[in-house]
Amino acid sequence: MTPLDDFLSAVDRAIEVGGFSSLVLSKRLAVAGDLESVRIRRIELRGAPVLSFVYRHATRDETRNLDHAAGLAAIAALLDRAGTPSFAHATLHEGTEELQLRVSRKGKQALVRAARAAADGDSGALAHDRTKARALSLTLPFLVDLGITDDRHRLIPSMARKWKQIDKFLEVLDHALDSVGVTGELALRVVDFGCGKGYLTFAVHEHLRRRFGVAPQVTGVELRADLVDLCNRAAERSQCEGLRFIQGDLRSFDPEAVDVMIALHACDTATDHALDLGMRAGARILVASPCCHKELRPQMTSPRPLAPLFRHGVHLGQEAEMVTDSLRALFLEASGYEAKIFEFVSLEHTSKNKMILATRREGGRVAAAERARSEADAIKSFYGIREQCLERLLRERVAP
Repeated sequence: MTPLDDFLSAVDRAIEVGGFSSLVLSKRLAVAGDLESVRIRRIELRGAPVLSFVYRHATRDETRNLDHAAGLAAIAALLDRAGTPSFAHATLHEGTEELQLRVSRKGKQALVRAARAAADGDSGALAHDRTKARALSLTLPFLVDLGITDDRHRLIPSMARKWKQIDKFLEVLDHALDSVGVTGELALRVVDFGCGKGYLTFAVHEHLRRRFGVAPQVTGVELRADLVDLCNRAAERSQCEGLRFIQGDLRSFDPEAVDVMIALHACDTATDHALDLGMRAGARILVASPCCHKELRPQMTSPRPLAPLFRHGVHLGQEAEMVTDSLRALFLEASGYEAKIFEFVSLEHTSKNKMILATRREGGRVAAAERARSEADAIKSFYGIREQCLERLLRERVAP
C-alpha cells in the first residue's frame, strides 16, 4: 500500500470509530481557479452523521455535506494528482494526534504522525490554558534563519526584547480573535504590511496554525527585496504552508479579502491608509502601531487654556500624537468597529509602544457610530483641525 492508501484508510477508520475531528487539504497543485483549501468536519444533519466540506476560495466559501462513503470518495479524488483540483498536503486531526500526508513536486508521498498541541482547536481548553500555550518553541527552525536563536536553538541575548514583543503581540491577537468569535473553521487570511525581516509574520503564522489546527494564509509585504528573498527562503526551508512574502507596500498590494490586517510602525498617514485598506478588504481585526505623527501638528491651534502648554514644542508634539490616534479610534468606531488604544509593551523595551486594536462589530449600532462622529467633530473644532487622513479616505470611499 502507498502512503496515500494508508492515509485514506486512517481517515476511513477515524470516521467509523468517531475519532475524526477534522481534515484539512491544502497546497493545491493545479494552478487554474481560485480554490485555496478544503476543510472537512464531521457533523450531524437531521440526526444523521455527515461530512461537511467547506471549499475556501479567494473571495467566497462553498459548503457541501456528504455521507461517509461519498465523503471518503471525494477526499480521495481531491488527493488524486491526476484530478482537478488536487492537493499535495492533507492533515487529519484525530483526538490528541494529527496525521499528515505530504506529496512532493515529484510525486513522492510521505506520512508524518505527531501530537496535537492543546491549542490546536481544542474547544474544551480553558482560556488561561490557551494563553499558557501561546509562547512559541525556540526549537522552530525558522528562528535560526531569522537570527532569533543560534544553531543550538538558544535565544540570542540581543533578541530577548524582540522575543518578548512577539509573545505580547500573540497575547493581544488571541484576545482579539476571542472577541470576534473566530473558531478556526477556515484558514484565516492575514496581511502584515511593512513586515521587515518577518519576525512577527512567521510567529503569527505558526501561532495560528497551532491554535486552530489549520495553516493560515499569511502574506508579509515588504519593500526591501533582500528581506523578501530571505523570508521566502526561510519559509520554504521550514515548510511553512500558506506563508509567503512579496515585495510591495500599501500602494502596490491591495488584497481582495483579509481577516486580520497588521501594520506596525507605519509612518505618519501610512497608518491611516493601512486601516482604510483593511476595512475595504473586510478585515475583522485591525492592528496598527503608529509612529511619526506629522499630519495634524501644523494644523493645531492653541486653545486659550492650553496655550502655555503648547508653547513648548515637545508638549505640542505629544498632544498631536494623542489627538491623531484618538481621532483614528473614533473614525473606526463610526465605521462599525470597536477600537482600543493601549500601551503595547513597556517603554523599557521600545519607545514605539502604542497600539490601535479594532475589532469589527456584528450588527448595526447606529447610536455608537453617531456618538463617535459627534465626538470627532468636537475635537477637530476645539483644536482647529481641518481634516485628518483616515476621515478623508472614508469620506472618499462612500462619496457618490
